[in-house]
Amino acid sequence: MDNYNLEEWYEDYSQDVFNFLVYYNQTDDVDDLLQDVFFKAWKKRFTFTGNSTPKTWLFSIARRVSADHFRKQRWKGFFRLNEDLSHTDTPENRLVAKEEFKELYQAIRKLKLSYREVVICRGILELTSDETAEVLQWSTEKVNTTYFRAKAKLGESLNFQRRVSDDKAAR
Repeated sequence: MDNYNLEEWYEDYSQDVFNFLVYYNQTDDVDDLLQDVFFKAWKKRFTFTGNSTPKTWLFSIARRVSADHFRKQRWKGFFRLNEDLSHTDTPENRLVAKEEFKELYQAIRKLKLSYREVVICRGILELTSDETAEVLQWSTEKVNTTYFRAKAKLGESLNFQRRVSDDKAAR
């Protein structure tokens, strides 16, 4: 791969990698990590064999960069909500959307790491099972099984949070 391809890949995939990093790291302050991903991709550009798609190769690098970051930071920081709720048109809709957004990310944050990883890849980034398997370096069967279990756990958590919220509102 030459520099031109990497520049093209940056244009094509930087937003997807950025989104992956946001969800994976539970913060929207990932600009430095994004730079690290593409710097490492540039350094390792000759190791890309084409056995995977450029996107999944970059996600694999992003996952390793994130793991390194976690080790350095010792799990500091919390996910800050993305305030861009411009798709809603009324204050009431914005409030509901913000609460649902917050509820979802709180539930995702509480999942164990393997569940959180597969939910981010499959559910949020909408990768296929095969792409997720490449990113996570798992078998496709493990991706499917873990995703099924993660969705069930996420559903339980969201239902529990809603019941608690409803109980508080009823008081």
